[in-house]
This record gives sequence, structure tokens and C-alpha cells, in this order.
Amino acid sequence: MTAQTPILSRAQRSQTEPSMTTSLPIDYDKRLMLFSGRANPELAAKIAARLDVELGPVTLRTFSNGEVYCRFEESIRGADVFIVQPTCGNLATGVTANDSLMELLVMIDAAVGASAHRVIAVTPWYGYSRQDKKSAPREPISARLVAHMLEAAGADRVLTMDLHAGQVQGFFQIPVDHMTAMMMLTQYFEDLGLQDLVVVSPDAGRVKLNKKFASKIGAELAILDKERPAQQVAEIGYVIGDVRGKTAVIVDDMIDTAGTLRAAAQTVLDAGASRVYAAATHAVLSGNAYENLAAAGFEQIVVTDTIPLRPGAPDNIRVLSCSDLLTDSIRRIFTDDSVSEVFGGENQLF
Repeated sequence: MTAQTPILSRAQRSQTEPSMTTSLPIDYDKRLMLFSGRANPELAAKIAARLDVELGPVTLRTFSNGEVYCRFEESIRGADVFIVQPTCGNLATGVTANDSLMELLVMIDAAVGASAHRVIAVTPWYGYSRQDKKSAPREPISARLVAHMLEAAGADRVLTMDLHAGQVQGFFQIPVDHMTAMMMLTQYFEDLGLQDLVVVSPDAGRVKLNKKFASKIGAELAILDKERPAQQVAEIGYVIGDVRGKTAVIVDDMIDTAGTLRAAAQTVLDAGASRVYAAATHAVLSGNAYENLAAAGFEQIVVTDTIPLRPGAPDNIRVLSCSDLLTDSIRRIFTDDSVSEVFGGENQLF
């Protein structure tokens, strides 16, 4: 018969076996690598300059049949890979919004397949964010679909800015860092030194954001009564609040065709406002946006560079760069520091 191996207690094993640890110490050189898609390479270049790194070499092209191709041109094994790609179109590079989304997905998939340690999608403009619920029967919830696609591609984290609805974060099972441009926009208007300011919310859904904006610059608040009879069609009724003789600032998260903004400006001027400004994070500016803005009588339209402006923009558009904000956030994600400290947690309030 074979002798059975005696069962030893933990204390007895520790006396007879070599000492062991609960972890394996290794020398690990943590690396940050930054890559850009074709949606907004100018913003990616600004972030790279502030991080003091070069943009990683990557081949991106669209085949003649419309399919998107990606290949990283150097090893990214073990690196934290940040991919800067708002899901917007860019006339200069020839990509549409859907091209940008697909390009982001294939870049994430390629990074995962190349053994990146973490893959972070830096999408300051989150496409399809307005389709965050069913407004009519048999409609998709496209914002949720995009979240699932990013997760399925292999993204470990998403860094975005001023979502159309903060609840879109709930569509993800991975961490979402939600940045806001409100601080840079309010600082800009404070520096202008305008008097008798009133912040105007374009609809009831933006009241919370506008109330916060107004408190930051010491202004009063007014609200526009707006109805949407159809998609991308808005009807402005009247102003709730006093704007007579004041400088009005209409604040929204995005400007698309600018039809709503033009009607809002006219309503505010008709109600007696002396001057009208506009502020928004995302300058989508599709369709007849430039014509609408040129005819709206704004002193200035202040936006950020989450989306590149197409040629022919009106002279009264002012673009503030969000590269400092995104750089700080990327650095904190890489070093595992608190991202919410950038805003003192206030980015969760709207």
C-alpha cells in the first residue's frame, strides 16, 4: 500500500515550505500612449502637447467601399492607451459621424488585440446622445446602443463632456468620467465684465444647468417656453422672467442646426433684451446652422473645440479649447487620482 501524505496545518506548512508572499513584485514601467482618430486631430494634438508626449503612429483609412481600417504602427503592449475621437464628422479628413464611431470601435478592438493594459475612449462629443429615450413608439434608444458597442469593442473607460442627459452614464457597465465646460464658459463671461446679465434657459430641461450657470456669474434666470412638434423643429412661445434692458446669455449643451437658437434670440430681443449672447459646449453646427447664426443678431456665440468647425463660420463665433481640461483628466486617470476633484464634484450636479 502507498503511504498517504499527511495533512499539515498552516503553521506546520509554514515551517516545512519556503516562504511565500500574497503578491508577485515586479518592476513595471507604466506607460501612457495617446492616439487620435480622424474626427478631431487638432484637439488630440493640443492634448499631446500639454501632456508632453507625441501622438502615437496609427494608420487610418477608408476603403473604396466605405469600410474603415486601423493599424497601430508600434507596440502598445502593457500601455494605457487613450484614443481621442469625438463621434462627429470632419470635412477636412473626410469622415462622417458614423465613420468616426466605427473608427473608434475598430481602434479600441485593435488596441485590445494588441494587449494594451487599458483602453480609454476619449469622446468629448458623445454621438447619438439625444436619442436617450423613446419619444415615440418603435424608436431605438441609440445612446444606449452606442454604450453597448463601446463596451463590446473592449473599452475599459470612457471620458466625455457635457452629455445631453447625465443619465446616459447609466447605460454603461464601465466607468464614465463626465467632464463639463461650464467652468471655462462662466469664466469667459466673467472676464467680459458684462453688466445686467440674465441667463436664459432655452427650455425647461436645461433649467438646472442654466441656474447653476447664472449663480456662477451672478446673473438672474429666465426660461423660454419651447415646444418640439417634430425632430429638429422647435417653436418658441414666450419668455418667463424679466429680460428687458438686460444682456441675455442663452446657454445650452449643443448647437446643431441653430434654428432653435435663432428663434430663442429673436424671442428674447422682442421681449426687450438689449444684447444677446449664446454659449454651448458642442458646436455641431449642421445644415443651415451658419446662416441661422449669422441672421440671429448675437453679439458672440461661445463654444468649445470638442467638435471641429467646418469652414465658413460666422465671425462672431468664439472657440475655447477644452484641451487643458481633458489633459488634466487624462493625467488623473493614468495616475489613478481622483477625476472628480477637477470640479470639486460639481460635475455631478447637472
